[in-house]
Amino acid sequence: MTGLIPVLSGSVLFKNFQYLKKGDRFIAKINIKIDNASKTDYLDLIEIWERSVRATHDFLPEENIKTLKPLILKHYFDAVDLRVAKNEHNIIVGFIGVAESNIEMLFISPEYRNHGIGSLLLKNSIEHQAAFKVDVNVQNPAAIGFYKYLGFKEVGSSPIDGQGNPFPLLHMEL
Repeated sequence: MTGLIPVLSGSVLFKNFQYLKKGDRFIAKINIKIDNASKTDYLDLIEIWERSVRATHDFLPEENIKTLKPLILKHYFDAVDLRVAKNEHNIIVGFIGVAESNIEMLFISPEYRNHGIGSLLLKNSIEHQAAFKVDVNVQNPAAIGFYKYLGFKEVGSSPIDGQGNPFPLLHMEL
């Protein structure tokens, strides 16, 4: 991230002015706009959620995905302050949801992973949504590494997830 430009209607535009070097390759620059989500975005968000979960949560059985999907769509989205990341074509490529300073959800379209969008959403949520806590599935080491890289520390754990399922959580805070 090399620039932060406020724009109208509470949106924030993060603009990468050059190609980013990732290891031994370069990633094309992407202009990303962070904006408030609306109910009209929910179908796009649930599709991103499902594709992202299938790409990153291989420990989650199909039955759990099918159970969670309608709950997220009908209840969980409304329970958080949702922000979306949109590309230069105004297509949503990721989102974050925060409630009571806790990051409840952060999902990126699989084809946009590893382009800095999750970091941008997270940094924006820290600055504009007062986020400083997150619960991460222990079976998702990439997510744990991501949050540690961005300054989160382990502060506790739980043997079950928020729905009472046997998916241990790691509690992290800044």
